[in-house]
Amino acid sequence: MKRLEGKVAIVTGGGGGIGSAVARRLAEEGAKVAVADIFEDSARRAAEPLGGNGLALAFDASDAASVKAMVEATVTHFGRLDILHNNAAMTDPVKSPQDTTAVDIPLEIWREILDVNLTGYLLGCKYAIPHMVAGGGGSIINTASNSGSAGDLARIAYGSSKGAIIALTKYVATQHGRQNIRCNSVAPGVVLTEALEKTVPGLKEIIKRHILTPEFGTPDDIAALVAFLASDESRYITGENISISGGGLVHQPHYADLMAFMEQAG
Repeated sequence: MKRLEGKVAIVTGGGGGIGSAVARRLAEEGAKVAVADIFEDSARRAAEPLGGNGLALAFDASDAASVKAMVEATVTHFGRLDILHNNAAMTDPVKSPQDTTAVDIPLEIWREILDVNLTGYLLGCKYAIPHMVAGGGGSIINTASNSGSAGDLARIAYGSSKGAIIALTKYVATQHGRQNIRCNSVAPGVVLTEALEKTVPGLKEIIKRHILTPEFGTPDDIAALVAFLASDESRYITGENISISGGGLVHQPHYADLMAFMEQAG
């Protein structure tokens, strides 16, 4: 069943692991998909398998004119806009490691991460919603994170931006619900990607102790949830933040240590 037949979608950060999986899944469900990314080559690689149902666009989430142009290009090319998946995030390998603590983070790094991760999502909503209203309604899905619901030892800007995305989602849902605009956020935990496989030795195993499912999720798991929220099957769901993390936040903090203790005792 193609739940998104006749729909048009934008996926930002569409050249990355999660973004490209979402673009592929939405197209499989029948949607025409604009794949938008700051790296044009990445956007093209993700859009190419979609054939005539794909459109690659280069854009900068931190620049209002660029976000507006991305939305307008999509509507011009496909004729309408029904789905927006705000998924772009700051992943610069030089800047991201500087996202540390309240004391140590450079203010320019704080501002840049919020510009991309948070203001970029606001801009996507700002320019997409009028087209959705004109077409009779739409669904916006924002990528948050479990980092927006619990603290960590580093990445204070990233976590703060993701927490703000959860609030932004509720405001958009409240302010535009009667215009038939739904807005939800998905909050991935650790997702099995190539980057995770190459991470610090032992870190993957430490994190895995704290999930409740046998294995980590994959970008395709995130894509399946986004496709559901984009479809009319979720028509009565709006303003919600849905964690997709193998139960990483649902248990007591001593869960992993208690499990290890019980195994040793047994």
